[in-house]
Amino acid sequence: MARTGLRAAVGTTAPKIGTFVFEFAVPAIGQVLGAAGAEFVVIDMEHSGFGFDTVRAGVKYVQAGNLPVIVRAPSKAYDHIARIMDIGADGVMVPMVSSVEQARLVLDAVKYFPQGRRGVALGLAMERYSMSGASLAERFAAQNDRTIVMLQIEDPAGAECANEMAAMDGVDVLWVGHNDLSVAMGIPGAFDDQRFQAHEGATIAACRKHGKSAGRLARDADEAATFVKRGYDIISIATDVALLQQAMASGIARVRRG
Repeated sequence: MARTGLRAAVGTTAPKIGTFVFEFAVPAIGQVLGAAGAEFVVIDMEHSGFGFDTVRAGVKYVQAGNLPVIVRAPSKAYDHIARIMDIGADGVMVPMVSSVEQARLVLDAVKYFPQGRRGVALGLAMERYSMSGASLAERFAAQNDRTIVMLQIEDPAGAECANEMAAMDGVDVLWVGHNDLSVAMGIPGAFDDQRFQAHEGATIAACRKHGKSAGRLARDADEAATFVKRGYDIISIATDVALLQQAMASGIARVRRG
């Protein structure tokens, strides 16, 4: 299976730009974002309140726009992660990964034998409903190669073992959860604090050292551009809610200025 799109670009320094979906898991979302030039979409389950039925439909909506779709899991639990993969997501983002041991459990839930311990259910959404005649070993290998694993660095413990996690086969992206990291450090929102920047820099450096991608959520396009200069290569420009609000507020302001 040839790697294409986001899967092929993960680990390169070329910027990959997408956004999060927190509210608008609607039929047109993949085609709208694809037409805008987005390169990936993250559907959120941690903070959105989306259930699996909504996300299952959302995955197909995004893929209808020929975009890769990552789903952020609501927890590190095996059943959450494995079900996300089984409903056809191209990858999973897992919050608050603080150790190599936790990263290993994520990989076990995502990957089939011999790379992991994921339960076997083939010929469904993860294989695009193909009843392949290939051997189990071949199908496992194809799925293991297809899936993208993003681990969120959201506390000092995670940042301190970023180098070890980035070195793990199967880990593709370390994503700095900036708000939670700053809160865990006792300095909420102090992203210019040298202590925060030390953890951030160590995470980016670990990704560069091991050929992995470094990710972060930006408030807007201007901030996203500064993150690219800082060394991030996979970036979300805001969220679906924020993008709509920003565009509407900007438009209203321009009209009122005449």
